[in-house]
Amino acid sequence: MTDLDSKTAQQQGNEFSEADAIEKAKFGDAQAFQALYDKHKRRVYSLCLRMTANTAEAEDLTQEAFLQLYRKIATFRGESAFSTWLHRLSVNVVLMHLRKKSLPVVSLEETTQGGDDDTPRKDFGAEDLALAGSIDRLQLQRAVDDLPPGYRTIFVLHDVEGYEHNEIATIVGCSIGNSKSQLHKARMKLRDLLKLNRAEKAESA
Repeated sequence: MTDLDSKTAQQQGNEFSEADAIEKAKFGDAQAFQALYDKHKRRVYSLCLRMTANTAEAEDLTQEAFLQLYRKIATFRGESAFSTWLHRLSVNVVLMHLRKKSLPVVSLEETTQGGDDDTPRKDFGAEDLALAGSIDRLQLQRAVDDLPPGYRTIFVLHDVEGYEHNEIATIVGCSIGNSKSQLHKARMKLRDLLKLNRAEKAESA
């Protein structure tokens, strides 16, 4: 067997091992569940951290997400990729946490009709070129962490996790227009935070 054949066989084995782990975990196999946890814990933690901007909360919510997975894995039917299904479950865990903290995940008063900060009018779904270009990743992450929880949630779901506005509306429980409005305002706020950060760096230089 060539190295390429060996690598292909190993990749196929890994694919089958996850499917096998899922099926065994459905019947309470602890080792199979541990294998799923080990494979997906980093991505789930990363998602929780981006949405909460708090390491302690992210750790707790990662554990909660896998507890929910343990309870609900029997309902997984394979209609989507397992990673996608787990991702949505984790998003819901974080959103439930934010609601319990009484943080406004989405302010429903702030519709697309908005206030003065919406002018000049923009296409809410369009790419914000002001955020494009060479922005230091750490600087950007700090600015995202400083966003109000509602703005940060929509920004992370759309611009980081790649959800469409209709999906976000369903997940969060708001209108599509409201999701677009929140994203627009999150980008404007983020741009202001980045400008402020650059100004502070220039002053201290």
